[in-house]
Amino acid sequence: MTKDEYANTIARDLLAIKAVTLRPRAPFTWASGLKSPIYTDNRLTISYPLVRKHIIQGLCALISARFPQVEVIAGTATAGIPHAAWVAEELGLPLVYIRSKPKDHGQGRQIEGHLTPGANTVVIDDLLSTGGSVLQAAAAATREGANVVGVAGIFSYELPAATTNFAQAGIPFATLTGYSTLVKNAAAIGAIAEEDVATLHEWRKDPAQWAAQFAPEA
Repeated sequence: MTKDEYANTIARDLLAIKAVTLRPRAPFTWASGLKSPIYTDNRLTISYPLVRKHIIQGLCALISARFPQVEVIAGTATAGIPHAAWVAEELGLPLVYIRSKPKDHGQGRQIEGHLTPGANTVVIDDLLSTGGSVLQAAAAATREGANVVGVAGIFSYELPAATTNFAQAGIPFATLTGYSTLVKNAAAIGAIAEEDVATLHEWRKDPAQWAAQFAPEA
């Protein structure tokens, strides 16, 4: 498949298994308290063989094209680990995974597996929002001697903050599909009403301002 074909196929896969749900008129509440028209749980993908096959094929193609110098695949704990493991197996590369923080016992490791100093490493996560957590993982890998050449993921909210944060970190990133493609496909299959498309795109541009319309009146 081409890049665009993967993007559309995986967007529809995520909608079909309800790994991603759009609900613009009755928004979800995130842990931060922010109202959002989208809820994402890409952990569901590991239970669907065809969906995960599409994801692994797509990630392998993406990494080979964007980061051909890759020597190590790193998965973020916990959501990125299974996909990183399958990609590493397919590409015949070493695998490590990165904890959210160092262990508080034993050797206090944050990186599990053998990471050769200077190895060109691609970090895999399942979802990119602002990029904060995966960039923290990339920073941990860098401290352990990795040369992080890029970040790859399944889905991106395409928020402006992510573009800014990755640029500041000096790390390129790419995902198989993203919010705009998801909205387009959701409208095409009738998962959302056509009149909701505009408001969904408004959320991506400024989530906080979009959420303000659902704030209770003083």
